[in-house]
Amino acid sequence: MEIIRKLVSTGLLTLLAGFYFSVNAQQQLLTMERAMLIAQENSPDIKKSLMRMEQSQLNLEAQRASLKSKFSLTLNPVNYSQTRNFDSRFSQWYTNESFTSGGVFQVEQPILLTNGTISLRNNFSWQNNSSYYQGANTSNRVFSNYFYIDINQPIFTYNTQKMELERLEYDYENMEISYALQRLNTERNITQQFYSVYQSQRDLEISKEELVNSQQSHSIIKNKVEAELSPRDELYQAEVNLATARSSVDQAIVALENAKDQLKRTLGLDLADSIMVEAVIDVHAIVVDQEKAIDHGLGSRLELRQREITTKELEFTLIRTKAQNEFKGSVSLSLGLTGDDSKFTRIYDQSTQNPRVAISFSVPIFDWGANKARIRAQEVAMRSNTLDAHEEQLDIEMNIRQTCRSLQNLKTQVEIAEQNVNNAQLTYDLNLVRYRNGDISGMDFNQFQTQLSSKKSAYTRALINYKIELLNLKILSLYDFETNQEIVPLSDFSTKK
Repeated sequence: MEIIRKLVSTGLLTLLAGFYFSVNAQQQLLTMERAMLIAQENSPDIKKSLMRMEQSQLNLEAQRASLKSKFSLTLNPVNYSQTRNFDSRFSQWYTNESFTSGGVFQVEQPILLTNGTISLRNNFSWQNNSSYYQGANTSNRVFSNYFYIDINQPIFTYNTQKMELERLEYDYENMEISYALQRLNTERNITQQFYSVYQSQRDLEISKEELVNSQQSHSIIKNKVEAELSPRDELYQAEVNLATARSSVDQAIVALENAKDQLKRTLGLDLADSIMVEAVIDVHAIVVDQEKAIDHGLGSRLELRQREITTKELEFTLIRTKAQNEFKGSVSLSLGLTGDDSKFTRIYDQSTQNPRVAISFSVPIFDWGANKARIRAQEVAMRSNTLDAHEEQLDIEMNIRQTCRSLQNLKTQVEIAEQNVNNAQLTYDLNLVRYRNGDISGMDFNQFQTQLSSKKSAYTRALINYKIELLNLKILSLYDFETNQEIVPLSDFSTKK
C-alpha cells in the first residue's frame, strides 16, 4: 500500500510538472536584463520622455540656426492697377494706369553679442506708369534699384537673443535629466513588477506542492477509513483540505496572470503575449557605506541639478518681468543708395544716397505699482525655490539613511525567513509521520501544511524586498554597491553636448 501511495504521488508530480513545462515552452522567457532592454524600446513612459527631449533638442537647434544669416527673396512678378483719382490741388479728376514687376532680396544677420541686427536689402523693380489728366497723357517707364544696409541696436535693456538661447539650452538639459530619471524610475517599476510576477510564480508552485500534499493526505486517510482504522469525519476534513488546496491553485493562477498583464503593459508588450520570468535571487554579504552613499547622492543626484536649472529659469523670468516697465532705447542706422533710369545699364548714373539715423527711447512714468508687485512676486518664487532645493537635499540624505537601515533589517529578515522555512519543513515531515500513524487529526495536520506554504512564500517575499531595497539605494545614491560602480544616467548623452 505504501508503494502504491508513493507511485501515485510521484505520478501526480510528474503530470503537473510536465503540463507546467509544456505550457512554459511556448512562453517568452524574461530575465531582468531582457525586461530592461525591452522597456528601453517599448515602454510608453520612456517613449514619451524621449519625445519631449527630442522636441526640446529641435527647439534648441532651431534657435541656434536662427542666429545665422537668413536669406530671403520676395518676388512680385505682376502688379497691375487702373484707378480713377481726384487731385485736390487742382480740383480735377485723373486716371492712372500702373504696371510694375520686381522683387526684394534680403540678408539679415542677428548679432548675439550685442542683441542687435544688421540687414542687407536690395529692392529692384520695373514700372510702366501712365496718367490721363485734362485731355493729356503722361507716361513713365523706368528701372529702379534701392540698395541699403540697416543696423538696429537696442540699448539699456537685456539681451533677448542670448537669454533665449540660454533658456533653450537649460530646457534641453532639463529634458535630458527628465529622460534619465524616467529610465531610473522605469527600472524601479519594472523591477517591482518583475519580482511581483516572480512572487506569483513561486506562490503558484507552492500552491501546487500544497495540492499534491493534500492529495497524498486525502489518499492516506481514505485508505484508513476504508480499512476502518480512522473515523469517517477525518475523510470529510481531508476532502475540505483538498478543495481548499485546489482553490488556492486557482487563485494563484489568477494573481499570476494579473501580475503578468501589469508587467507587459509597462514593457509595452501585447497583452496577448505569453511570458514567464526567470530570476536567481542571491542575497550575499554586501557592504554598504552610508556616508559614501550620502556623499555620492548629494554630489550626483540629477534632481539637484534640475533645481539649479529652475533657479536660472526664474532669474530669466525676473529679468523679463523687470523689462516690462523699464527705461530702454533703440538706435537705428541706415545707409542706402537709390538709382533709376529707363535703361537698366544706366540705373546708377545719377544715384542718390539715402542715409538715416534714428534714436528712440521708452520712458516709463507711472504704472500704479503693477510692475513692482510683479517683481516682488517673482522674488518670492525664487526664495521658495531656494527653500525647496534645501529640502530636496535633506530628503535625499534622509531617504538614503532610511534605506541603509532598512537594508540591514531586511538582511536579518531574510535569514530569519530562511530558518523558518527549514523549521516548517522539519515540522511538516515529523507531523506527516504522526498523521500517517493516526496520532493527529487531519485538521491539525492541515495547519502544519499551511504553515509550510506560508513560510516558503514569506521567504520569497523577504528575498524580493531585499533586492528591491538594494535597487532603491542604487537609485537614491547613484552608486551600485553590488558592483562598486558609479551610476551615470547621462552617460548616453555625453557625446551630444
